[in-house]
Amino acid sequence: MSFYSDASSDELSDELETLGWYHYDLSRHAAEALLLSNGSDGSYLLRNSNDGPGCFALSVRAKDSVKHFHVTRKDKDGYVFGFNTFATLRDFINHFANQPLLGSDAGTLIVLKCPYPWRVEEPSIYESVRVHTAIQTGRTENDLVPNAPSLGTKEGYLVKQGAFVKNWKQRWFTLNRYELKYFKDKVCEEPIRTLDLRACSAVQFDYSQDRVNCFCLVFPERTFYLCAKTGVEADEWIKILRWKLSHIRKGQ
Repeated sequence: MSFYSDASSDELSDELETLGWYHYDLSRHAAEALLLSNGSDGSYLLRNSNDGPGCFALSVRAKDSVKHFHVTRKDKDGYVFGFNTFATLRDFINHFANQPLLGSDAGTLIVLKCPYPWRVEEPSIYESVRVHTAIQTGRTENDLVPNAPSLGTKEGYLVKQGAFVKNWKQRWFTLNRYELKYFKDKVCEEPIRTLDLRACSAVQFDYSQDRVNCFCLVFPERTFYLCAKTGVEADEWIKILRWKLSHIRKGQ
């Protein structure tokens, strides 16, 4: 189905959803986190803009930064991007398939190489099932889906940066359902703090600190910086935390 000027708004919305690199209401901050942590130079995605209906943003990774460009959908003129107007969605997609070169106001030249897909794969960090038997019967898939994120749990020691005094201290972390708790030590029963992942916008590797194997969790009021003992362990934490966030977004 092509994007024509006389199509209804519902049809336009449905057609845009067929675009594999359209990320809906992904925020600017989260888009930057995704492209910097998982993308490569020239990776790009399309997301909704805060400027209003029919306004979108093309977020593009340019080496170690992310640039954002306006894309506007006009009722009569199709998609407007830069100096170009595309009458149909197919024309818009084909333009990007040719890996166009962008020039920003700052003089940066960017080749749009590959789209960043919307779908996120489930992390492959779980052990194989050896025993599987029914504990409760009569339940359906609808009973299980809301509790699916509780299947992914993790715990272990991480080194955390303080909020005010920027020193680093080892803490025991537990991840269960939508809650990431950290304790002074493994034997402590009461957590120092509980982080609700439903308020977390992004999880990504971090290279701003003078430490290795660091990653961060971005919350509205604060970004938490954590370090693992090894790169493999940090990657496992990031994968399972992102899996949790993907379930949260699907459920919204």
